[in-house]
Amino acid sequence: MPLGTVYLIPTYLCDENIEPIPAYVVAAIKQCTVFFVEQEKTTRKYFKRLWKEMVIDDYEWITIHKAEQQVKQQFINQLKAGKNIGIVSEAGCPGIADPGQVLVEAAQNIGATVKPLTGPSSILLALMASGMNGQCFQFNGYLPIDPHERKKKIKELETESIKKNCSQLFIETPYRNNQVIKDIIDTCHPNTQLCIAVNLTAASENIQTKNIQSWKRNIPDIHKHPAIFIIHAAKA
Repeated sequence: MPLGTVYLIPTYLCDENIEPIPAYVVAAIKQCTVFFVEQEKTTRKYFKRLWKEMVIDDYEWITIHKAEQQVKQQFINQLKAGKNIGIVSEAGCPGIADPGQVLVEAAQNIGATVKPLTGPSSILLALMASGMNGQCFQFNGYLPIDPHERKKKIKELETESIKKNCSQLFIETPYRNNQVIKDIIDTCHPNTQLCIAVNLTAASENIQTKNIQSWKRNIPDIHKHPAIFIIHAAKA
């Protein structure tokens, strides 16, 4: 029996705005019989917005969590049974800063076809609008929680940016955004560029790039707003 196909299905980033979702995503959903998702409830709601006629209970739903071995084995078994599977992140694109990557790796290891679908990615959208180096960039995920370790990491990223002329991207839990901004401003050189991209794709979207010295004069309050940060430092 031929292996099933894996569809990487993008979802919205903010305010449940489905405008950035291409129409062909619905066609991909219709090809699947099983969905591996971060949150079943929100994915069901999202799919019904895209495809009102969808009979939700006709499909099999499996929660990824952190893709424990048992879930990964279920995923492999479904593919070997010839079933087409959709992987859905809680926001943005599956496999990018997302636990679905472990399942995609498993699909590649057994030779299954993986079809990535276009959709909003906070990493790319922020970089595109930042005016920073898009030829060399690095996504670093979350910074350390400990304040001392976080400042140390920020300094390391700034140093790496200078050395390689590389844009350094990272994210933070929204309720720690303001503390991260303070740590960046306290740690980085006044001429280092910082882009703060907030509420991407929402009506309240705001993307600004300034040097640290300029940010000091007007520090934003983005407590509990989804954001992505980029720093780029030039040689003195």
